[in-house]
Amino acid sequence: MELKRLFDCLDYQLSKFPKADMLAAKVDGSWQRHSTREVQETVNALSAGLLQKGISGNDMSVENADKVAIISNNRPEWIFADLAVQQTGAILVPVYPTTSSLELEFIFRDAAIKMIFVSSKELLEKILIVADRVPSLKNIYTFDNVPGAENWRSLLVHEPALLQEAGELKARISPKQVATIIYTSGTTGTPKGVMLSHENIYTNVQFSRESFPFPDAPMQKVLSFLPLNHIFEKMVTYIFTFSGISIYYAESLETIAENLREIKPDGFTTVPRLLEKVFEKIMSKGNDLTGVKRKLFFWAVALAEKYDNHTDGGIWYNAQLALANKLIFSKWRDALGGNISFVVTGGAACQVKLLRIFTAAKIPIYEGYGPTENSPVISVNRKIPKTDTRFGTVGPPIKGIEVKLAEDGEILVKGPTVMLGYYKRPDLTEEVIIDGWLHTGDIGVWESNRYLKITDRKKELFKTSGGKYVAPQPIENKLKESTYVEQVMVVGSGYKFVGALIVPSFTMLREWMRDNEIPFTTNEAAIKHPKVIELFIDLVDSFNKYFNHVEQIKKFELLPNEWGIETGEMTPKMSLKRKVVLEKHQAAVDRIYS
Repeated sequence: MELKRLFDCLDYQLSKFPKADMLAAKVDGSWQRHSTREVQETVNALSAGLLQKGISGNDMSVENADKVAIISNNRPEWIFADLAVQQTGAILVPVYPTTSSLELEFIFRDAAIKMIFVSSKELLEKILIVADRVPSLKNIYTFDNVPGAENWRSLLVHEPALLQEAGELKARISPKQVATIIYTSGTTGTPKGVMLSHENIYTNVQFSRESFPFPDAPMQKVLSFLPLNHIFEKMVTYIFTFSGISIYYAESLETIAENLREIKPDGFTTVPRLLEKVFEKIMSKGNDLTGVKRKLFFWAVALAEKYDNHTDGGIWYNAQLALANKLIFSKWRDALGGNISFVVTGGAACQVKLLRIFTAAKIPIYEGYGPTENSPVISVNRKIPKTDTRFGTVGPPIKGIEVKLAEDGEILVKGPTVMLGYYKRPDLTEEVIIDGWLHTGDIGVWESNRYLKITDRKKELFKTSGGKYVAPQPIENKLKESTYVEQVMVVGSGYKFVGALIVPSFTMLREWMRDNEIPFTTNEAAIKHPKVIELFIDLVDSFNKYFNHVEQIKKFELLPNEWGIETGEMTPKMSLKRKVVLEKHQAAVDRIYS
C-alpha cells in the first residue's frame, strides 16, 4: 500500500471524481454545498493563515508540534480545520461539546493547547470559563458569527507567497507524523490522549474500504451525525472522501429523520442507542394503529424477527416477507429517505433482534467493532458476500491486521493501525501494547472460526460473594430486546445474587397502562404501581431462562429517569458509566440487597 497523509484525500478526490457537493450543511434553512475544489482552496488558505499565526509542526515531533483543539458540532468547518491543521504539521485535539469544564481544563493543559476552534456562542462561553487557566492558549476562533469573537474566516490567507510556503511545508509532512490526539473520555478515570498518526488512520481507512466495499461511487451520499470528535466518525469521513462519497451533516440529533427524507442518502453510521430510539418510535406508531392495519404491522414485525441471512426460510416464508416488505417495511425505508443500502453501527453491542428486523426490512445494518487505540476498526460484518454477516457478532477482522484471543479471552490486535501510544503516558502505553499487540480490554470468542463475538469488557466482569464470575453485558442486551426496557444495568459485585437497575420505556409503558385501564400520571408514580411491578417481574422471569442460575436476576429496581450524556451516566459515544450510575442510585441498589 502506498501510504498517504489524510489531507491527500483532497488531491485524490479532485483528480479521480471532483464533486459539486463534497461537503454540505444546512445554513438558514437551505443546504449549502461545498465542491471539492472549494474545500481544497479553503483548506489551503486556512493552512497559510495558521502558519501566519505561528501554528506549525515545528520539528514534527509530537512533543514540539503545536496542538490545536476543536470543540464543535458536525459541520464542514470541522473538516476545514482538521485538514488545515494537519497540513501545517500541527496536531488536532478534538473535544466533545459535552465535556465537563474540569475535563476541558485537564485536556487543554495536558496537551498545551495553543489555539481553539469553537462552533457557537454557547460553547465559546464554556471555553472562556477555563481559558485563563490554560497558559499555552493564544487564540480562540468561532465558526458561527459571534459578536466580540474572532471568526475563523479571518484566518484565511490568499497571498501567493504564503500559500506557496504552506504548500512546501505540507509536502514535507510524513505519514508517520501524528495527525491527532484523541482524549478518550472512558467510563472511569482521567482522560488519556491516544496518539494516532496519518499512517494509523489511513491504513485503517484502506483496510476497511477493502473489507467492507465502499465503491468509488461519486453519485453516493451519506448523512453524518455521530460526533466527529470520535475516531469512528472521523475515520469513516476519510473513507467517504477517498471514495468520492458526499457527506451531508445533520442539523442535530432531533432533525435526523427530517434530514434523511430531504437528502435521501445511501447510508450512514450510527450507534445502537439511536437505532433503539428509532425502533421504539416505529413500534409506538404501530401500537397507535387499529384493526387490519395494526394486525398487518405486527405480523410483519414478527416475520422479520425470524429472519436469518444464513438460512433460507423457504418459499412460504420468503413470499410472506416479500409481501411484508411491500405493505409495511417500504414505509420504513421511505422514512429513511428510500435509498439506504448500508447502516454501519459500532461503539456498543447492538440487539440481535434489531439486526434481524431491520435487515429483513431491507435496511441492512452491519455491526463492527474497534477501540480508539486501533484507529479504530478491528472487525466488521460485510456487505459482500451476503452471508459474510453473522448477527450477534462484530464480523470477521478486516484485512491487513492480526487478531488473536489471549488465554482469558481478551482480544489482541497487531498491525499498522495500532496507536503510537498514550500522550505523555509511556507507563500506560506499556500496559496495553505488549510485544506489538494491543490489549483491547474486551473479551471475545470466535464463532465458526471466523466471526468475532464480544462477550464483555474485561473490567466489567464481576464476582458475586459466592465467587462466581458474571458478565453483565449479555444479560443487559437480552433484556433490552423487550420493548418495555429502555435501559438496564446489571449489579451484584460482592453480593450474593445478581440484581438490576431498569429504566422502563415510558412510551411503551404508557400505552400498556392505557390498554390495561391504569391511569398514567408521572414516571415516578407508574414504576410504583403494583401492576407495573408485576409486569416487570414476569418480563425478567421470562428472560432469566436464557441464563444459568448464577446469572439470573433475582431482584430489580425500576428507575423513573433515562440515563444520558448531559446527566453524566453516559459517555459521548453513549456507553454506560457504571460507576456513575452506581453512585447516583446507591439507594436503589441498597433496596435490592436489603
